[in-house]
Order: sequence, then structure tokens, then C-alpha cells
Amino acid sequence: MSITAERKAELIKTHARGDADTGSAEVQVAILSERIANLTEHFKTHKKDNHSRRGLLKLVSQRRSLLDHLKTSDESRYQTLIEKLGLRR
Repeated sequence: MSITAERKAELIKTHARGDADTGSAEVQVAILSERIANLTEHFKTHKKDNHSRRGLLKLVSQRRSLLDHLKTSDESRYQTLIEKLGLRR
């Protein structure tokens, strides 16, 4: 269910704003989106796993908060991120 270290490093490399950037909103949203996608696949076979479903809802809420923060602080970064990740909003 969790992402591998190699996949996480790849996400950091593609979404980082600088060389040593690992904590910007773009990187955090990309990692959360990957984890959400993995959990969504998990629920296709484990429909009654309500404990993990609560974790999924927490991840979605955290991603929404980061996206709201990014939208208020820098609209252009927000737009490029949602286009790059393929998010609806």
C-alpha cells in the first residue's frame, strides 16, 4: 500500500522546485496523490477495509488542505501542479 523509496525519490525529483527540495507543497501533493491512488486500487479488492478507508480520507483531506494553501499563495504553481498530476480541480 505504501510507495517504495525509489518511487518516492522519483516523485521528489520530478516535482521539486530546487535541488534539495523535498518538502514543498508540490512534492507533498505528488506523494499524497500516489498514496491515494495506491489505496484506491487496494479498495477495489478489499471493499470492507474500513480502517484503511479512514486513512484514505485523512490523506485526501491533507492533500486538499495543501492544494488550498498553494492556490491562495501562488495560483500559477497551483495550476501547473493540477495539470501535471491530472487532478480535476
